[in-house]
Amino acid sequence: MKEAAAELVFIPAPGMGHLVSTVEMAKQLIGRDHRLSITVLIMKTPFDKSKVVSTTQSLLLKAAEERLKFVELPQDDEGAAAVAELRSKNAGDFFSEFFNMNKRHVRDHVTKMMVSTESGRLAGFVVDMFCTTMMDVAAEFGLPTYAFFTSNCAFLGLIFHLDSLSRNQDVTELKDSDAELEVPVFVNPVPAKVLPGVVLHKEGGSKFMLGCAKRLRETKGIMVNTFEELESYAVKRLAEDDMVPPIYPVGPVLQLVKDEKEEDEEVIQIMRWLDDQPPSSVVFLCFGSMGSFNGEQVREIAQALEQSKHRFLWSLRQPPPEGKIEMPSEYQDLNQVLPEGFLERIAEIGKVIGWAPQVAVLSHKAVGGFVSHCGWNSTLESLWCGVPVATWPMYAEQQMNAFQLVRELGLAVDIKLDYKRDMRYSSIEPKLVTADEIESGIRRLMENGDKSSAEGIKQKVKGMSEKSKVFIKEGGSSYNSIGRFIEDVIINVHSS
Repeated sequence: MKEAAAELVFIPAPGMGHLVSTVEMAKQLIGRDHRLSITVLIMKTPFDKSKVVSTTQSLLLKAAEERLKFVELPQDDEGAAAVAELRSKNAGDFFSEFFNMNKRHVRDHVTKMMVSTESGRLAGFVVDMFCTTMMDVAAEFGLPTYAFFTSNCAFLGLIFHLDSLSRNQDVTELKDSDAELEVPVFVNPVPAKVLPGVVLHKEGGSKFMLGCAKRLRETKGIMVNTFEELESYAVKRLAEDDMVPPIYPVGPVLQLVKDEKEEDEEVIQIMRWLDDQPPSSVVFLCFGSMGSFNGEQVREIAQALEQSKHRFLWSLRQPPPEGKIEMPSEYQDLNQVLPEGFLERIAEIGKVIGWAPQVAVLSHKAVGGFVSHCGWNSTLESLWCGVPVATWPMYAEQQMNAFQLVRELGLAVDIKLDYKRDMRYSSIEPKLVTADEIESGIRRLMENGDKSSAEGIKQKVKGMSEKSKVFIKEGGSSYNSIGRFIEDVIINVHSS
């Protein structure tokens, strides 16, 4: 007798880093077991409708799986403007109101699924770390909630620890302090200066994040986009904590398929330029979909690259106008921000570009180092491709990722660990990183003079790259972890 189907409802946060990896996770699950089907509910943000819609459509075309459906939830025009306004004032209140506003739409669609003859038996919700308020909706239907954590086990362990601390102290008082914390999932003391800005935000951000941590403890289990061999210490400590639900390290979960933009002539020219460079000679600078700098910082980077004399490929994006909540854009004329004569002087060794096909670039044999913002997806991509990193974190949990890579795992060198950029685009700018600091980081990343640092890191990254590809295959730790998650879902369906 054919077993009854089990359908999961995935609810990702609408950010690119969350949406893409969530869809890739869903594809892996249905690819592993014919009993599963998945519906992904897409929430539209009031300030970025077109990008979320186009991204969703692109992901849907790439997925092309019968048992994987995408549903774009409606957006209330009434209240959307007020929610959007909160983003520039209070990140915590924005997230809370945005997800609460979407509860009704999730409830309405799941009600339709419950009565649909086409839908299999609902097995539960799988929510993003930011979407834990949707657990209330799952409970209304008597459904369990699981989570897909798009970051790593160390960050998960950190927010659990801060949640515990918050019962006896105000963790926002750690902001700008020189304190160091003993965090169970870290071997080394964690400086308060590398804690994510949002958890120290008095006007709502801290309350929101710690609230998410509390709800994550209530889930049936948490899939984490990492692999056990990368974060063995953190995984072990979480497994020993009776207050933490089952953890499933299922990564690296990456989108490695070719992007449509890679067919553009500009991208073809980038790859041709790399083809002409010697192996492992190019340092690649790229700071994520939200990464940009003011003119003064851009000129310091340019000076550092010119002084280092290393070959480079630099993805340089224009910041949004002050006070505007927009994504970085392309410069119409790079000379308006770069030092006079810079492009002519570096023509033989460097190339400055706009948007970059990051995975394709990191996969190229000419690339030997990556100056990165340390977003977790970018970190996993660099490890997958075997390219060592020089850390320059900017926002979210990136300072924690940088600290982990440099101090805990020895897989990166640092340009900065505690650099923070206010992604609400306030007039407050972070402290300038000087050309000398940047040059020093690039030299430590690219040169082998100190065998104990650069060469040792390159070998460790190469080894981790090989492991990341082994452990997602049949018999590997992440493969087995996905299998355990699926079986737990099926068991919970039959026992309900």
